[in-house]
Amino acid sequence: MADGVNFLPSCPVPIRDHPTVQMAHGGGGRLMHDLIGKMFRAAFTNPLDRGHDGAVLGVGAGRLAFTTDSYVVRPLFFAGGDIGKLAVCGTVNDLAMCGARPAWLSAGFILEEGFPMEDLWRVVRSMASEAEAAGVSVVTGDTKVVDRGHGDGVFINTSGIGVVDAGVVIAPGEVRAGDAVIASGDLGRHGVAILAQREGLEFGCPIESDCASLHGLVEALLRAGVGVHCLRDLTRGGLASALVEIAEASGMGIEIDEAAVPVSEPVRGACELLGMDPLHMANEGRMVAFVGADGAGAALDALRAHPLGAGAVIVGRVTEGPGGRVTMTSQIGARRVIDMLSGEQLPRIC
Repeated sequence: MADGVNFLPSCPVPIRDHPTVQMAHGGGGRLMHDLIGKMFRAAFTNPLDRGHDGAVLGVGAGRLAFTTDSYVVRPLFFAGGDIGKLAVCGTVNDLAMCGARPAWLSAGFILEEGFPMEDLWRVVRSMASEAEAAGVSVVTGDTKVVDRGHGDGVFINTSGIGVVDAGVVIAPGEVRAGDAVIASGDLGRHGVAILAQREGLEFGCPIESDCASLHGLVEALLRAGVGVHCLRDLTRGGLASALVEIAEASGMGIEIDEAAVPVSEPVRGACELLGMDPLHMANEGRMVAFVGADGAGAALDALRAHPLGAGAVIVGRVTEGPGGRVTMTSQIGARRVIDMLSGEQLPRIC
């Protein structure tokens, strides 16, 4: 034990590599990706694991999508949303990325002793409002209280169940060479909005989170009848992490064009000022869609006809290989490999 090597031979992550969980505090970074893959997925291996945002379960003649997520954002209230709205949107979106119609949610609250009741009521009302707008019901839940100083106000866990229509199969393993890669809108607003409010930063104009429920946008895309192979909401780790995860899960290569990646001028300016990459910035109301090349035009039309997809653009394409690699062509024609962050740009952003 003296040299720091894990003395538990069955543990797949050596202590010398990952001495504490704090090193992988977010999600969407390479450390967290490896931790999930080497420990949790290894321990809970099952035939339903498809490297996606949720599991699709066969129930009788039908199918249900099931997902869960926890929300620990700081600050709890931010421009464009709050932890309550985020908890509903995040789980609704994970279901939508499986091609499901979200239907039911659970809500678990971990409250810190002394948390103001008026703030809790504000969070609960926000959740109720977003759930009603999304057409989902919060049907079960749980509440726990922890000692003062051990909970940072409130943490929320939500699980969700949605219905998957017959014939809809959306997963990383369905991605094919030649697929168009479509981003649903401008990137990075959620991460920049959280950072600005947390640190008291002011930019040229206010930047609000893009926090939104995307199920309606997904429904519009599916109704267009195009070959939708994979969907992923661009949360922690942003577009870069989502593309790397899908490339690794599908065994395909992905090429993107930097000039095509949509970033608003305020977000681009903020990232340049702070030395951050918009490709890695978190979003809570944006997704990437992989669709067959022959349906790319129809997919764009369907997305742009919806308010949440008005800024949709094709940012790249899928290639045969190298498998698991994402590359980007810069605006001056240079190419570089895109990877996940080794850590996390912004902890506690969702």
